[in-house]
Amino acid sequence: RLIINIEAQNDFYPGYPLIKRGIYYCSRMISAQYGTEFTNSHYENIKKVYSIWICMNPPKSRENSITRYYIAEENLAGSVKERKADYDLMAAVMICLGKEGDSGTDLLKLLNVLLSTETGSQDKCQILEEDFHIRMTLALESEVSLMCNLSKGVEEKGIEKGRQEGRQEGIIAMVSALKDLQIADSIILNKIQEKFHLAEETAKMYL
Repeated sequence: RLIINIEAQNDFYPGYPLIKRGIYYCSRMISAQYGTEFTNSHYENIKKVYSIWICMNPPKSRENSITRYYIAEENLAGSVKERKADYDLMAAVMICLGKEGDSGTDLLKLLNVLLSTETGSQDKCQILEEDFHIRMTLALESEVSLMCNLSKGVEEKGIEKGRQEGRQEGIIAMVSALKDLQIADSIILNKIQEKFHLAEETAKMYL
């Protein structure tokens, strides 16, 4: 039995290496098995975990790629071979989408269709039937519609995050410029509160 976590991410570089977050999730899923999958010293019962990340807007160099990070055996001295199942316990998988026409594998093509924010649910259903020979049922059409809402939601979340980050950078730049002019903190506080509609406590954090 496998334990799998799947995440959708708009930005491949959200301010930290995404792969590190994937590995952290894997580690957390392994440690969380204590008391459920195994107890005491029965480590043989640990189940393999996967952290799968689907990135909608990766950098150009990573578009239409699937990359797996896992634990492998390497003999630095001597020649030994342990059972793979005893060490191959985690894998972080980065699935980076791109343009539909450039997809190299069926999986990427399918995900690019399903998670596209430019293609409506009816068009997606038609593509799934004609290109992937997936017969549409009412339940499946409902799932495709839900996937459309998901991809749109991720896109909007990314846009909103960009707005917030841009606003924060503007506040920081203004505070820095006023401090360079040796303006009193009390005046800076009033100015950023007024310009950016900040509560006093929030404004103080920027100082």
